[in-house]
This record gives sequence, structure tokens and C-alpha cells, in this order.
Amino acid sequence: MKKSLFGTVAAGIMIFGTFAAPLPPAANAQGFTLNEPSQTITFSPLQLQTETSAQQAKTTASSQIDSYYQSAAGKSGPALKKALHDIIDDHTQLSYSQVWDALKKTDEDPKNPSNVLLLYSGISRSKQANGGNVGQWNREHVWAKSHGNFGTSQGPGTDLHHLRATDVQTNSTRGNLDFDIGGNEYKGAPGNFYDNDSFEPHSRVKGDVARMLFYMAVRYEGDDHFPDLELNNKVNNGSAPLHGKMSVLLKWHKQDPVDQIERNRNEIIYQTYQHNRNPFIDHPEWVRDIWE
Repeated sequence: MKKSLFGTVAAGIMIFGTFAAPLPPAANAQGFTLNEPSQTITFSPLQLQTETSAQQAKTTASSQIDSYYQSAAGKSGPALKKALHDIIDDHTQLSYSQVWDALKKTDEDPKNPSNVLLLYSGISRSKQANGGNVGQWNREHVWAKSHGNFGTSQGPGTDLHHLRATDVQTNSTRGNLDFDIGGNEYKGAPGNFYDNDSFEPHSRVKGDVARMLFYMAVRYEGDDHFPDLELNNKVNNGSAPLHGKMSVLLKWHKQDPVDQIERNRNEIIYQTYQHNRNPFIDHPEWVRDIWE
């Protein structure tokens, strides 16, 4: 049987999941064939180099994230929440006008770099179609800005971790509603539902929405000049610095796990704009450790 496998090169040894084999002389310069009793395995130098480089990059990124959260290691409950707050606060703050260009990067459609992906509808729309008119996209505050009355000023009003590109009319329909299950389907974005006191996003982004709100409840604790934002198990929270519905958000977090779009977005915000991360994208288990 002939089979192609990938491995990792370490000190002249090709390491696989189940066995290790010495590399032949000049293996790094040319392809080679490894003969085993039950199979013949052929390698090319490109396979060796590509797989090794990818593994090294993944290991480096993981190490950097572990270092970023070092002070939170081993904690749970209120102690973990405080540790994470201390890590992610004091981020670089953007102006509300700067958010336009930032969203063109953070919300870029991976299949079409000229477009952004709209949060609730999933529609891909031109980056240049931003504004306030029908058919355009604007800046949605997932934690409704009236819940704490922080508006569009720097801080929670411009925090990219909860600001998303969204269709203008869909944004208007969601308004400042809390999140919950049920209601009438919104025809402008099928799969989204709303009633007089809540909004239910499409299943594709329910976990995304939950993790954005979890971030906000940890980042903004009232120890600076911003409001203390907290989650509760209610709707109709009005202008209080509260957002619901917590029990539903916890379910959505489990039902819709972190995906690559969220990871990429988190990395762009960290590397390019705010220089802080959403802990619940990097460590989804911390939701349970704090709130369950």
C-alpha cells in the first residue's frame, strides 16, 4: 500500500503520531521514500517544510496566547472575572469615525476581500456601501448602547469586540432589544426573530453574540469612567447597564461554538487596533468557570 503522510522534523527524525523514523541523508534537499513492512510512504521537501512551518507557527501563537492570559491561570468565579478584566482593560480606543475603516478589516468577507459579511443576515456587501440608507451597512452595537447610555463615545461606544457591520434596516429592527428566543421572523434577514422585548439572531451567529456580550460584561466593570456593564436573566432592561437574557446566552454559547471567523476577527483587533482580546473566543470554557 502506498500512502502519503505528514510529520514533523526534529533533530534528523521524522516524527509521526504513532512512530518515529530517521531521515535518510539529504532528505531535506530531496524527496524520499520510507519503506515500512505494510506500507511505502513518500515525502517531498515541500511537504516537510510546509508542515513543519505551519506547526511552528501554531505552537508560537498558542504560546503567545498562554502568556497573555498567564495571570488568569487556575482561577475561577469572581477571581477569574477580575483577572480577565485586569488583562483586557486599558485597550487602545478608537474614535467612532475610525470604526468604519476598522470594520472593513475585521468583518471582511474571507471569500471576497472587497466586501464585509453582515452580522445577522450573513449577506456579503461592498465595503464602500457603508452609511445610513436602505441597502447600506452601518455600525451595530451588539451590547445596545442605550443599555448604560454610553452612546458612541470612546470606550464601550467604539469597542470593536462588540461592534459589527450590519444591514441598516436589520440594525433598526433589532434596536436596543435584549436577546431571547422567539418572536416573528424578520423578512429582511430570514432566520432572525423579534418581538416587542427581544431579538433572536440567526443560529449561525448566536454564539458570536453571546461571546461579545460576555466580553463586555468583563471589560467594563465600572472601575474607570465607563459604566459597570453586567448580564442578567431579564429582558426590557431599558437604559440600565444590564443586558439579557443570560440563561439563553449560555445556551447559545454551547450551541454555536467558536469558529475561524471569530478567531480571525479577534486576532485582527488584538494585533492592529485595540491590542486586547476576547477571552471567551480564546478560552470558551471560561464562560462556564465564571457564570455556571
